[in-house]
Amino acid sequence: MGGTQPGADGMKPGGWLWAAALGAYAFLYVPLAVVVLFSFNDSALNAEWVGFTLNWYDKLLHDQEMLGAASNSLLIAVIASTIATLLGTMAGLAMHRYRLRFMPFLVLTPVAMPEILLGVSLLLFFRQVLDLTLGMFSILIAHITFSIGFVAIIVRARLAGMDESIFEAARDLGASPWQTFRRITLPLILPSIVAGFLMSFTLSIDDFVITFFVAGVGVTTLPLQIYSMIKVAVTPEVNAVSTLLMLVTLSLIVLAARFAPDVLKGET
Repeated sequence: MGGTQPGADGMKPGGWLWAAALGAYAFLYVPLAVVVLFSFNDSALNAEWVGFTLNWYDKLLHDQEMLGAASNSLLIAVIASTIATLLGTMAGLAMHRYRLRFMPFLVLTPVAMPEILLGVSLLLFFRQVLDLTLGMFSILIAHITFSIGFVAIIVRARLAGMDESIFEAARDLGASPWQTFRRITLPLILPSIVAGFLMSFTLSIDDFVITFFVAGVGVTTLPLQIYSMIKVAVTPEVNAVSTLLMLVTLSLIVLAARFAPDVLKGET
């Protein structure tokens, strides 16, 4: 007889896999759903559901400290992602073309390094080596540092799946290296560049650990502002800003996933 036979307990072998997967996803996403739900709770205590309200979102939009922190996060994320995308793209091209042994180590180390170790290292480097005053500039440099590797990985993966005969044909037809890059290489790796930018933007806008070490006094980003609020109590306003940040992050991940399949498959 064909088909999968049930086990001794009456459940098919594949049923345990589905049950484990559903349990894991529930563990991950049910707390997020609770955060979203209680952002509409008409109670300052946030201990039990009282009623539906949008007042916490209205309060959030009039909170100058929160708006200032959000502006700082957006500014840092845009600038850091733009610079990291440019440098990461060049690093990915260099790793693919020149095959230097030390290049992957230099570029990918910040990706593999634990965030707390990277944050402490950057703090010591900024203060003890450069004697730099911590602030917006130090946060920007730190975010660029840990974002470059992610862009380089995505771009390199795209290049690894491309047919080298395309570039040989371009050279045979008399195209210069710059013409080959502008007319062939760049259009083919553009989806990976966009995906790398979106990935680095997502990582930058919600980074807390590294930013905590290099922010200094008087500069606050959105994750740092949320942390300062939850030290007192988790109010519905915290849930509201967490919901908005979650929405932005998930939207960027969806956009990045729109380009990621081409990068992973190496389609040309």
